[in-house]
Amino acid sequence: MSDKDKIEKIEEEELEQEQELGQEELEQKDKEINEEEDAQEENEMTEEERLREEVGKEKDKFLRLFAEFENYKKRTSKERMELFKTAGQEVIVSLLPVLDDFDRALKELSKSKDKEMFKGVELIRGKFRETLKSKGLEDVEVKAGDVFDADIHEAITQIPAPEEKMKGKVVDVIEKGFKLGDRIIRHPKVVVGN
Repeated sequence: MSDKDKIEKIEEEELEQEQELGQEELEQKDKEINEEEDAQEENEMTEEERLREEVGKEKDKFLRLFAEFENYKKRTSKERMELFKTAGQEVIVSLLPVLDDFDRALKELSKSKDKEMFKGVELIRGKFRETLKSKGLEDVEVKAGDVFDADIHEAITQIPAPEEKMKGKVVDVIEKGFKLGDRIIRHPKVVVGN
């Protein structure tokens, strides 16, 4: 082999090596491109999943806010209704002593001989009582012999029970109790047997 042939052979080998290297580089680049495409697909899927997750979070936040608003509306309307029911409570409470005075006056007038005066005061008391009743005032029913309940009754004093069965029970009612709607605005004052 001549030097020329050797040089040509070496050049051919180098060319083949370059082609092989080029082929490997092309394959490597193809592989990298495929990996990048796969990564982009994954990113797109993740982007879609991320957007779905964000929509889910926003929907949940909206539902919670809506429920909170509904609860607020119910609570305020309930408070408003209760306010209307007891709007005149302060005025009615201040009028209760007047009602008590009418009861005492009638008790004393029943002892006198002037029946016309008794009838007149009784009519005024009845009208006054009906006006308060129309505003929601009700008696708290209590009588001697009822079981004492600290949530309802106000014990003024305790006395020895006249009978064994009267222990822990109401012996006498000193002052009537009243409620406005479902709320007690004045507890009945009672004497309890012990």
